[in-house]
Amino acid sequence: MKKAFLILAFVLSSALIFGQFSFGPKIGYNASKLSTNIDTVKSGFRSGFQFGAFVRIGKRVYLQPEVYYTTQGGVFESNVDSSDWKQKVKLGSLDVPLLVGFKIINGDKVNLRILAGPVASFIVNKKVENVNDILGPIENADINSVNWAIQAGAGVDLLFLSLDIRYQIGLNNVIKNIGNASVNSKNSVWVVSLGFKIL
Repeated sequence: MKKAFLILAFVLSSALIFGQFSFGPKIGYNASKLSTNIDTVKSGFRSGFQFGAFVRIGKRVYLQPEVYYTTQGGVFESNVDSSDWKQKVKLGSLDVPLLVGFKIINGDKVNLRILAGPVASFIVNKKVENVNDILGPIENADINSVNWAIQAGAGVDLLFLSLDIRYQIGLNNVIKNIGNASVNSKNSVWVVSLGFKIL
């Protein structure tokens, strides 16, 4: 995590030296889902939020590092009639995307953008909740502390407002096992966020 903060500090320092940058806070809503490849287990979406800050460096082609706290997770439940366990996986993480973008429309007051890049996600709190008071197979120890993903999406800027819609796909398994079975539990997330440029 220290390396991620050092990289972000370097990028911010470069922005101050070379200029042509904007900065501001951002908030957002997300819908996340942890996948499963186990036939007897199904998964569903969970709503969450994010808040943090972004920096944009450059004109038509730009670099956009961000840092924000986000809540994500998923819902797992048994597909077997004889077992009706259901668990909610709640994750709170510090996410650090490093995005590269291009302004398709590059106006003074309005622009239309596309952007994509990697995301490092550091889990700072996690909770597995048994919904039906029946003990499910997922435990806190099954959740990885560091995860990686790719984000891609589009955005529009209007004056000082910056609206983004993105899709994030996980590169590694967030959950190592469900019970005694290994599971393909990559995180997929839809994100809508609103930033406020103050510089």
